[in-house]
Parts: sequence; structure tokens; C-alpha cells
Amino acid sequence: MITNAQFKNEVQLIIENAVREDVGEGDYSSLACIPLNALGKAKLLIKDNGIIAGISFAKQVFNYIDSNLVVETLMNDGDSVKFGDIAFYVEGSKQSILKAERIVLNAMQRMSAIATKTNFYVEILKGTNTKILDTRKTTPGFRALEKWAVAIGGGVNHRFALYDMIMLKDNHIDFAGGITKAITMTKNYLKQHQLDLPIVVEARDLDEISEILNNDGVYRILIDNFNYTDTQKAIELIGDQCLTESSGGIDEVTLRHYAECGVDYISSGALTHSVSNMDLSLKAL
Repeated sequence: MITNAQFKNEVQLIIENAVREDVGEGDYSSLACIPLNALGKAKLLIKDNGIIAGISFAKQVFNYIDSNLVVETLMNDGDSVKFGDIAFYVEGSKQSILKAERIVLNAMQRMSAIATKTNFYVEILKGTNTKILDTRKTTPGFRALEKWAVAIGGGVNHRFALYDMIMLKDNHIDFAGGITKAITMTKNYLKQHQLDLPIVVEARDLDEISEILNNDGVYRILIDNFNYTDTQKAIELIGDQCLTESSGGIDEVTLRHYAECGVDYISSGALTHSVSNMDLSLKAL
């Protein structure tokens, strides 16, 4: 899986690119009407209900823009928030605060929406042994923050990218010439290149479940687009031979039913690709 150092580097790249994209040669609006040495203070105002996420990221952005900015946090990532709450104050150069404003808000609004949706799913799963997973269905260039938000909301991060887990899905299997061929070739490749990566294999029906189980070395079976009855049959077939994951259009209505079939994980792209941003504002004081 991705290391802490790799993850921190991804976040740093997001900050650097966001500043390049948004500030460019300069924030001319602020440069034009606010004195360079003017000091001020602003608050992060919450105008919605849910789970707040991105406070730690905001502090990194402020520090990157201007290390002299002082952030006073009143809340932590993962806290429940309501309309009218204040998450933090930031104090220092007015120009610096304004330079960071939109980057902070864009990130926190989306991260908070993802954390809120994830937490909603986690609450539905309470009392079961099933955990909610995210996917690679993320915004290009923003993945680290979206997966960070899932973790803040109580979810579990799936693989970060193509390089930290083997996931043999339908197209891999079909291109390789079948399940057994794909698994055998994968294990040989990992051995040849001295790579230690878990192998997840997608199954489209119960026959494919049986074939996967005839191969050693599979970490988890992805039970994709199965109905409840066949999911239960798959769980019985698999037993304790490997971990299990359900996926495929599972939402808040069906989530609990699949969990009660006994799967270890349920993956949901909707955690990151179908959310409405939390309403937040950075207001000058």
C-alpha cells in the first residue's frame, strides 16, 4: 500500500499545483487594493450540517502560502458540525489569507462532503463486521485529499493507485485468456520482479468464484454485481479462504442488506464521485 511519505508527497503536489493554478503571477485583486503590510483575521464559517474535513490540509496551505499566518483551530477533522459553527480562525497578512482562501475552501468543501457521506454509510453498517471501501473513481489530481476525507469519515482506503495492489477485473481476465491464466501470470510477474502486492480478483458469477478458489495466493475476491442470494452463496463457497468484497451499484438502500450477507468489505465509488459540496465560507473579521 502507499506509504506515509508517498501520501505526504501527493498532498504537497496538490498544494503546489493549486497555488500555481489559482495564483499564477499574482493575486492582482489583493495586490491592487490591500497594502502589503496590512494584517487581519478571518474565520472559517460552517453553513451546513455534517462531518468537517480538511482542517489539517488548510493549515498546510496557509503555511505554504505564508509561514507567518497563525491558525487557531476550534474543531478537528472528523467532528460533527452544524450551521453557524466556526472551525478555525486564521490571522496574519491580509494578502496571504486571501491568496489561500479559494484553495482552502475548494478542498474543504469537497473533503467535508465526502467525509459526511462516508460517515453516513459507516453508520448504516454499524452492528455488522463489514467495512466501507473507497475506489479509484476520484477527481484527477485530487485523489489524495478525497481518500483522506474517506478515512476521516470512518471509511477504509482501497488501493491508492494502480501501483500498490493487483486488481484483476473483468477486462484483465478476458484479455489474459481467463481467470487461472491471469492469476498464474500475475504471481509469476510478482515473483520475477520481487514485488509483494496483494492480489484481488473480480468474479462475475459463482462459477468464477469456484475457479478463483482453485488458485492459491488470492487476497480478496471481488463479488461484483451479485444479488443478495448469490452473494450469500459466494460467501459460503469462499468461507475463510480469503477476504470478500461486494461492489456494483450498492447504495444506502442496499448497503445493509449486502453487509448482512457476511462480506468483509463493500466498495463504493459514490463516496467520491457523487457528493454535493458542504457550504463553507472564509469571512473577514
